[in-house]
Amino acid sequence: MQEPDRSSQEGERRWAQQALARLRAAAAEEPAIPLRRYPLPGSWGVRLYFRDESRRPTGSVKHRLVRRLVEDAVVRGDIRQDTTVVEATAGNTAVATAYFAKLIGVPFIAVVPGRTARAKRERVERYGGTCHAFDPPAAIYDEAARLAAEVGGYYLDHLAAARHAEDWRAPDSVGAALLAQVIAAEGGPPTWVVVGVGTGATSATLGCHLRHHGYPTRLAAVDPEHSAYWPSWVTGYSGYGTGMPSRIEGIGRPRVEPAFLPSVIDLAMPVPDAASVAAMRHLATATGWSAGPSTGANLWAALRLAARMRAAGETGSIATLICDGADAYRDTYCDDDWLRQRQLDPGPYTPTIERFLAGGPWSEPT
Repeated sequence: MQEPDRSSQEGERRWAQQALARLRAAAAEEPAIPLRRYPLPGSWGVRLYFRDESRRPTGSVKHRLVRRLVEDAVVRGDIRQDTTVVEATAGNTAVATAYFAKLIGVPFIAVVPGRTARAKRERVERYGGTCHAFDPPAAIYDEAARLAAEVGGYYLDHLAAARHAEDWRAPDSVGAALLAQVIAAEGGPPTWVVVGVGTGATSATLGCHLRHHGYPTRLAAVDPEHSAYWPSWVTGYSGYGTGMPSRIEGIGRPRVEPAFLPSVIDLAMPVPDAASVAAMRHLATATGWSAGPSTGANLWAALRLAARMRAAGETGSIATLICDGADAYRDTYCDDDWLRQRQLDPGPYTPTIERFLAGGPWSEPT
């Protein structure tokens, strides 16, 4: 029997320890994530808070998830000092993966749809990642798995792995952090927490945290058009699929992903895509906060819940997330021509927000 190469094993162990130390040090140096209060009329007795995840080093809520996935892969030995990490996405997850791959000194390849804009590729390349274009877009996941096998690398597969990435019991989980901040500001937990659903990990973590601690807080999950999560929650059928991609980057999936946990969700809320854009733009105008379209979906849903609370004579607070900043969307959701080409007109939805904040009823366009 051939003896294992002890020196090689020790070298891999030392590298893993150094990589994990770098990941921990980077986490410790991150700035505090602020809780921002949106200016609802004070007479309503309803407060709305946003935890600003755009302050993460790579600018989005995906930063923390990817750090956990990379940590887990290093601990298991799936990522070693000569491993090429591969992922199938062109969005915030790809940017965060490029950042952490560079931090621990391994190559990263993002498999992206062929039509991916140059600006999005540059965000990945800024951290030393490489973009591998492939079509059709729905096949990038199989291509990422094939490419990882071809180069002897590791396919991160965040959609499948997200369910295990976050420990909802941990005091620094996204659920614990958000609830602690609101409790400090309010003296008690929020009435509602509102989050969009992409991988499903954030809503699952929050829901489990709320149940574990016995909070009376209810959890609302936001879903854009063409996504499978809302109809799955309504019907109870986990195999529901739409076959159509989401038009709101960061949330919505054509299938139900493994991390989605419908049993901890009190209310699933479909949000029209153009309403997400209208709310995103309103947020910038009303507060000066730069945020992307998934944050717009959160705001639209939160305002609907505020209207419900007002109508029922309830007081309390609503908490949600700023998922990422608007800089990545200057040529897309911030561009009127781009929206027009995709028949995303925020115009009919803007008056709904303005009338409501002026004291009128919540009335959506028909």
